[in-house]
Amino acid sequence: MTPAFLHDQHAMLAQWRDYLETHMKRPVEFIQRDRYRETIDLLQQQKVDFAWICDYPYLVLKKDVKLLAVALHHGQPSYQSYLIVPSSDITTRSIADLKNTIFAFADPYSNTGYLSPRFEIKRSGSEPGTFFKRTFFTWSHRKVIDAVATGVAQGASVDSYVWESLSKVRPDITAKTRIAWKSELYGFPPIVAQRHVSDADFALMQHVLMDMPNNVHGRALLARLNLDGFIKGSPKLYDGVAAMMQQFGEL
Repeated sequence: MTPAFLHDQHAMLAQWRDYLETHMKRPVEFIQRDRYRETIDLLQQQKVDFAWICDYPYLVLKKDVKLLAVALHHGQPSYQSYLIVPSSDITTRSIADLKNTIFAFADPYSNTGYLSPRFEIKRSGSEPGTFFKRTFFTWSHRKVIDAVATGVAQGASVDSYVWESLSKVRPDITAKTRIAWKSELYGFPPIVAQRHVSDADFALMQHVLMDMPNNVHGRALLARLNLDGFIKGSPKLYDGVAAMMQQFGEL
């Protein structure tokens, strides 16, 4: 699991592990890492079989992994980058309004938390490296929201799924922020399988995930995940992110 997931839901993760063990009839271990790069390394070193990663790492890892499943959020396999500012900021409407401010990024391998905002700056004719007064990485989308909510940053770009999920469990935090702008839709962060995973194990995991809406416990877990279910998905969902990466020579 990457930091795109809300870290404070350990009880839910334990229940999801139990669910997977019951339906796959084998032990399951969740491994959480604080940075996307660490998850990429685990996959490349074949130390994990499956991973829920961001769309950017998926494109970096295209030769090492197979697309297993894509989550449905609000009924669609997509999400957005939200530009957030403190709730006291009622004037900012785009990232161009945040020139010479302090800005928080999530992770160097994050689409919504790093690639997307830099792309918008470049598209507006400015240079991303010198646009802000100062920038820093928080290494998770949850901490990005905290940085803006507490006034440590004057703006940030965050995963819409994380912001909306947090707003359900900690509305007191998200209420201290305001969504100033929303990006186009991107393919939802995928669940992938390491290339060495057998066809039988791949098919089993895919079936168990996609069958969750048909099981009472599966539906309860999906509700806690703030998701509607999973589909097989298609690599084409990530063409837009790939095009942005190419603009920076990162693909």
